[in-house]
Amino acid sequence: MAKVILITGASSGIGRDAALRLAGQGHKVYAAARRMDKLEELASEKQGNIFPLALDITDEASIEAAVQAVIQKEGRIDVLVNNAGFGYFGPIETVPIEEARKQLDVNIFGLASLTKKVLPYMRQNGGGRIINISSIAGRMTVPFGGWYNISKYAVEAFSDALRMEVKPFGIKVSIIEPGGIKTAWGGIAADHLEESAAGSAYEERAGRFARIIRKGYGGNLLSPASRIAKAISRATNARRPKLRYKTGTGSHIGILFHAILPTRWWDAIICKFLA
Repeated sequence: MAKVILITGASSGIGRDAALRLAGQGHKVYAAARRMDKLEELASEKQGNIFPLALDITDEASIEAAVQAVIQKEGRIDVLVNNAGFGYFGPIETVPIEEARKQLDVNIFGLASLTKKVLPYMRQNGGGRIINISSIAGRMTVPFGGWYNISKYAVEAFSDALRMEVKPFGIKVSIIEPGGIKTAWGGIAADHLEESAAGSAYEERAGRFARIIRKGYGGNLLSPASRIAKAISRATNARRPKLRYKTGTGSHIGILFHAILPTRWWDAIICKFLA
């Protein structure tokens, strides 16, 4: 049966690929983002199945308007895919607090606000699915990724608590944990890292890490965004979706090593190769 799906961050990367895949399966996809021009281009590729929706995930009024637009037209939201997010890399000490707040506003508080708006309608309709896009960074920590790690660890905890709270209402919660994915994210993160560390005691080490990021994202080792779109599709369509989907380059082994290695070993290995 066709589902009504609301997906954030749909103008590019993982969100765009997921919107196209889900629309191709016959679902009605409300593709939300700030860039309406990009969303119009996306909708033109799947006429009739993708509906552009303006949404600023950090603005409560925008969130309310987007949810009401879907409810007024469809009467329900069956699946919410919380995909919007970004990564601001840099030393804890030198990343401006306003940038740290912005990252948390997008990656966790905006996600939470939208989820809170959608939940009453899912409960009223007897069920639904919430798919939160976390990251391998929500399960393992690296130097200069601290604020991004904090935001994604928060997504993990939020999702775990929410899953237990809404289970009695027939609402299922899944977490997607991408590893290395070949999108524009890497270049942006490397730029932020260099900018935030410039002129500081961390500049040399941060510059080395930024070069590693660019090299990794410029090569062929990372997984395409379509790999994550497939996981989102499985979480959407499965009768009994998994609680966690680990997918993409390094996702399984990175999380495993972080879990089993003593903390001092992890710190030593990561700092030797990254910083």
